[in-house]
Amino acid sequence: MTRYRAPLPPRPDAVLDELLVIMASEGDARAFERLHQRWHLRLARAARRYTGSAESARDLSQDCWLAIWKGLGRLRDPARFRAYAFGVLHRRGADHLRRAIKESAHRAPVEDAPEGREPARQDEQRSLKQAFESLPPDQRLAAHLHFVEGLTLSEIAEAQSIPTGTAKSRLFHARRKLKAALTDTPEGDDA
Repeated sequence: MTRYRAPLPPRPDAVLDELLVIMASEGDARAFERLHQRWHLRLARAARRYTGSAESARDLSQDCWLAIWKGLGRLRDPARFRAYAFGVLHRRGADHLRRAIKESAHRAPVEDAPEGREPARQDEQRSLKQAFESLPPDQRLAAHLHFVEGLTLSEIAEAQSIPTGTAKSRLFHARRKLKAALTDTPEGDDA
């Protein structure tokens, strides 16, 4: 027997985003600036996970915002902005990765964690960063969207233009690979 679940009421920040999307799609530049302020860090963080490099992430993020600005008027449901924005990131990110592969077989070195932190914390962060970077780009983005941005499976599927089952599979494999990478202990370590 399937239970009926009443839809959750929209979050106040989601309602504000929806209003900003409507206003920006009608040409209100200030509304778009506000939308950019609210979402830029999240998209930039996802772009960094996607590309693995700060410089590439900055380029990807700018490319995404241009595409979002141009395509915002075609967004039929303003409440779907979050999935739409991450979908733009996914498509533009795939283009950036293809270009990067063609340009060079070597990736730029990843910046180390800032100095002054506890060595154990630095090791944990470095391990997590390396584990994320070892994931294939599609799994990396799915994991970021779920664990960092809090998107649901259906929103991840929409953002990556894939069926929900594929999003679930990508997230499952990413979780499994991250867990394996983070729980490996060196030989002889009984910790």
